[in-house]
Amino acid sequence: MDPQRRLAVMADSRTGAFGVMAAIAILGLKTLALADLDLGRGCFLVTAMLWSRWGQVMAIANYPYLRPGGQGALHKAHLRLLLDDLGLGPVLGLMLCAVCMVRHPDQLALSVGALVGSLIITLAIGAWLNRRLGGHTGDTYGATVEWTETLVLCLGAVLEASLVSPT
Repeated sequence: MDPQRRLAVMADSRTGAFGVMAAIAILGLKTLALADLDLGRGCFLVTAMLWSRWGQVMAIANYPYLRPGGQGALHKAHLRLLLDDLGLGPVLGLMLCAVCMVRHPDQLALSVGALVGSLIITLAIGAWLNRRLGGHTGDTYGATVEWTETLVLCLGAVLEASLVSPT
């Protein structure tokens, strides 16, 4: 499907079958990931929230906005106020990683894997949506948040299962 057709479908306020399936997939993945997380549940909840919102700001800053009359245009127009804060996400991520390492010093690989993996996921979601549409809309800003949160929580579950030795 070409980008213009995708934008037309996104402009329709009715939720279609694929929208419902995506919502179910996101809720299911988040629920399963949180159920699987044990040791790092609190850290990964905060990590997912932090990176997803920072990813949204990065998408606003780095990619064109496709609907000048859309509700998300406000964010793009007023981003100048946030440009000084673009480095805040990685700094907060490092601080969170440090807190998690202090709380669980034996889990260095988990903390570092979470930091690096989350950063990659955050940047990749915005870039992928930009590539598919040629820019972003308010809908894709929201999708960036939801998919980043979901994938960071799933990353946490996978990392915890593979890196944490059972006690």
